[in-house]
Amino acid sequence: MQKIYKYPFILATAVTLIFQSCGKEYFDELSANPNQVNVPTLPALLATATSKAGLRTYDAGSVVTPYVQYTANPTAGAASDIYETIDYTGTWDGMYFAMADINEMKKLAASTSSEYLGVANLLIAYHLIIVNNFWGAAPYSQAFDPSNFTPKYDTDQEIYAASMKLVDDAITELSKTNATIKLAAASDLIHGGDRAKWLKTAYAIKARLLIKASKTPTFSATAVLATLSNSYTSNADDAGMSTFTLRNSWAQVSRNNAGLTLGGWLSEQFIDHLNGTSYGLFDPRLPKLTEATTVPNNLNYPKWIGTVNGAGNRLNPPNNNTVKDENYISFISPWTNDTAPILLVTFAELKFIEAEAAFATDKPRAYAAYIAAIRANMLKLGLTTAESEPYVTNPIVSVGAANLTLALIFKEKYVVTYLNPEAWNDARRHNYGYKNFGMPLNAVLPTFIRRLDYPIGERSKNGTNVPAEAPRTTKLWWDL
Repeated sequence: MQKIYKYPFILATAVTLIFQSCGKEYFDELSANPNQVNVPTLPALLATATSKAGLRTYDAGSVVTPYVQYTANPTAGAASDIYETIDYTGTWDGMYFAMADINEMKKLAASTSSEYLGVANLLIAYHLIIVNNFWGAAPYSQAFDPSNFTPKYDTDQEIYAASMKLVDDAITELSKTNATIKLAAASDLIHGGDRAKWLKTAYAIKARLLIKASKTPTFSATAVLATLSNSYTSNADDAGMSTFTLRNSWAQVSRNNAGLTLGGWLSEQFIDHLNGTSYGLFDPRLPKLTEATTVPNNLNYPKWIGTVNGAGNRLNPPNNNTVKDENYISFISPWTNDTAPILLVTFAELKFIEAEAAFATDKPRAYAAYIAAIRANMLKLGLTTAESEPYVTNPIVSVGAANLTLALIFKEKYVVTYLNPEAWNDARRHNYGYKNFGMPLNAVLPTFIRRLDYPIGERSKNGTNVPAEAPRTTKLWWDL
């Protein structure tokens, strides 16, 4: 139940060109039902908006996972592993299609419901932030004007400021308790119509925006901590979308892998981060994230081994993982099984944001948040106290407040943000400083990747406004 709008960012120079562009599938989908209503309802738009927020989180996660070395390609020299140019037109269009739908909900809610308006502002911000994190400058201020086929690009910092305003507007609207039209629980695929949870999520996204600026002169740790005080208090508050046509998208990657459509292999960096190789301590979360390898008896092979980014599968040939010779995303994991939610933001992540923000001025608070974040993530993964506490209390992890370092905070947060697009922001802010984190084999760039090239589809439709291409090693304004 979606109205068909021809948004400027998917037009070339005339309406007829829409159906020749990469946006054709979007309009085919919307026009397939001859009984489709012309004016969608708020609940219908809410269902679309919350569903797409989850699915676009998966799309964005798929982009960043090789860059942060959660995943690696089993084929040597794969473009995603070695930082080659990749055309992410589909990802770009998906984000703007989602924002276009949400913008319709915003317009409809503006005079009718503070709750729907608040959610709309927040979800537009959520997608806009991802675009900003990937490309920097992007269309926003003119993006939803149907008379403008070539919207201008707002600068990197203007997009950041616009995102912050949207989040603040969401907080204002979601703080109101007198809405005459309440969120429809059945249509809200993230928080089930719970306004208070949406308000906490708005504060969570604001905390993310604030901590992203940690390397800039305007950063305020005090503002981060004040924001967090209004956000999540337990795992029960986590924002995730778990309503799928068939199954969780990561579970589909895993099942495709089992069927020899070989995606979703886990990187050596991530496996060694957990299996004791890098830090000298086995992390009990590892068996909750992937299955142990199974190899022929005549091979002396570890149970937990990842694929080297850029090198491909080390036993390939002759094996193509038919014997599970390296680890990969698992459809039996509580994080990536068929019904697992695609997580937008979690309580554990926020506790790490608290630990980082408090680090310079309040080490005891930072340390308490650091330990709480690890425990929360282990609980989320279904570990018992008996399984988790030997790790948490080990001196390698439980270093005490006086010995806490930012490197330890980032090290543990790297596990918590597994498969989430936010992980790339942390990697860049941390200058890829995880232990043993190295450049991919045969990388085409001299240093770690910091941004994406603008998509070919956008250059063909709005080329006069697309900024001059910057090297993929060029840092965004907050990544100093």
